[in-house]
Amino acid sequence: MDHLVVTVFAPDKPGQVEQIAECIARHGGNWLESRMTHMAGQFAGILRLSVPAEAHDELVNALQALSRDGIHTQFAESGVESAATSTPINMKLVGNDRPGIVRDITRLLTQQGVNVERLVTDVSPAPMSSETLFHANALLGVPLTLTLDVLQKHLETLADELMVELVLKSEE
Repeated sequence: MDHLVVTVFAPDKPGQVEQIAECIARHGGNWLESRMTHMAGQFAGILRLSVPAEAHDELVNALQALSRDGIHTQFAESGVESAATSTPINMKLVGNDRPGIVRDITRLLTQQGVNVERLVTDVSPAPMSSETLFHANALLGVPLTLTLDVLQKHLETLADELMVELVLKSEE
C-alpha cells in the first residue's frame, strides 16, 4: 500500500467532498484522515489516503483531472512517523488582534523547538466593545527535553508583551 497526502482547494460549493470521495473510492483508494474547512468562499482540505501500489498513478491522475471542475490538488508521499519525540500540549490564546501576533508566537515556539501540529485561528468582536479579539487554538509538539513549566514561562513573557491570555494544558 502506498500512502498519499493530498491538499485540495476550490471555490466552495455543495458536493465537492462527495466528488473527491467518489474519485478516491473508484480508483481503489481508502480515505484515512482529513481536515477540511470553508473560509471566505473557498474550500480547502488536506487528506491522507492509502492506495494499492498498482493503482497509485491512476488515482493521482484522476484526482488531478478534478481540476476540470475547479477542484485543484497537490500531492506528497506520506512519510513514516517516527517514535514519539514530543509531548502534545494544547494552547489557547485570546487577545486584541494586531498584525504580527501569529509571527511573534510561532517565532518563540520555534526558538524552543516546539512544532505547531495544528493551528486554528479566528477573529471576533469583543463583547461590550468594538475591538476585535484574536483567538488561537493549537496543538503543540513540545520536545521531551522541554518542560511545560519552562515553556509556560517563555510564553507568559510574550503574552504580557502582547497583552493576551494564554493557557497551556497537557493533552495526556
